[in-house]
Amino acid sequence: MKNIVLIGMPGAGKSTIGVLLAKSMLYSFVDTDLIIQNSSGKSLCDIIDAVGTDEFLKIENDVICGCDFERSVVATGGSAVYGEQAMAHLAANGIIVYLELELGEIERRLGDIHTRGVAMKNGTTVAELYDERRPLYEKYADVTLSCSGLTAEQCVDKIIETVK
Repeated sequence: MKNIVLIGMPGAGKSTIGVLLAKSMLYSFVDTDLIIQNSSGKSLCDIIDAVGTDEFLKIENDVICGCDFERSVVATGGSAVYGEQAMAHLAANGIIVYLELELGEIERRLGDIHTRGVAMKNGTTVAELYDERRPLYEKYADVTLSCSGLTAEQCVDKIIETVK
């Protein structure tokens, strides 16, 4: 069975949906942000503050490329799509599901984005980040799931329907 890889904006529900999906499918759950934090011993915010956004993206790409998952639901960081090698690595043994959410709903869920460890240039708004990343999510997605107005459980059901 292939892995299921969740991509999407911060606040789209990748981790929440991922845990529920993994339980439903009897898969392992992996969060690449947690792998990065555990390997460095620092929070994402601290890593980005210390090395900058561009270097963080290289770290994220390298960490993902160094992981092999099997029968797993993988919740990626929202910026994983900047790493071509990482996305190719994830796609080699996975179905990539883009959890699409309307900008307004993302903004409501996020609150202060700067406390979440989001890889973004200083002065960038959530709307600008959304516009920048959306084409990348669409490019890499095998499946796009509109999650607007759905509960996490409803998203899980739709993913299971789609991937089976």
